[in-house]
Amino acid sequence: MPADTCRGDHHFMRIFRDRREAGHALALVLEAEAAHKPVVLGLARGGVPLAFEVAARLHAPFDVFVVRKLGVPWQPELAMGAIASGGILVRNDDVLRNVPDAGRVLESVRRREAGELAARERRYRGSREAVPVQGRSVIVVDDGLATGASMQAAVEALIQAGAAAVTVAVPVGPAETCARLARCADRVVCLQQPRNFMAVGQWYEDFGQTSDQEVADLLAAAPPPATNPQRDGAPRGSTPGSNG
Repeated sequence: MPADTCRGDHHFMRIFRDRREAGHALALVLEAEAAHKPVVLGLARGGVPLAFEVAARLHAPFDVFVVRKLGVPWQPELAMGAIASGGILVRNDDVLRNVPDAGRVLESVRRREAGELAARERRYRGSREAVPVQGRSVIVVDDGLATGASMQAAVEALIQAGAAAVTVAVPVGPAETCARLARCADRVVCLQQPRNFMAVGQWYEDFGQTSDQEVADLLAAAPPPATNPQRDGAPRGSTPGSNG
């Protein structure tokens, strides 16, 4: 699977003023994707301002995508899976096979995190319906990659949900993370892959936290999704995962 990347030395790379400027830079690179009539999703919360800029440039439907890690209760930083917008469950079988009574433990954590995910989506969308992704090309946007764990879960969830193709789009991230995502996404667009990557925030002048209210305001400013969107192609053949 191809990965479109720009490599180079730190001193010749761009520091973005803020997320909106980074989103504008991504939008210019992704302009040709408009022909595929994609849906543009911003990972909550930091990816949403960038996704707004991309969607506006491509005249594409725009929405937020929420991912919640399912941590092992006695070792919360160890993810046994994730849930995402649409009630999709992504399992990490490598971790689950070492968890006693894994099915019960996973379901207990999934139920708790599903409540938090639903609450966040209500804060972000209000009564607005989610933009459908089944059979559509999807561009999923974040403000940068570090480990890429949330983005990988998002890609896997979108594939389960029947997206026809998934493009990952970020302004900056380490080469090894981009290469790993290229194995599960159809395309990875990363504007900059610094050799000495330390943190996403070092590539922004203003990397203040994106608030829930900003996400809600950007979603409210976007045109409502079409009732019967024109689809880019047939789903991959996979079926949606567990509802949550």
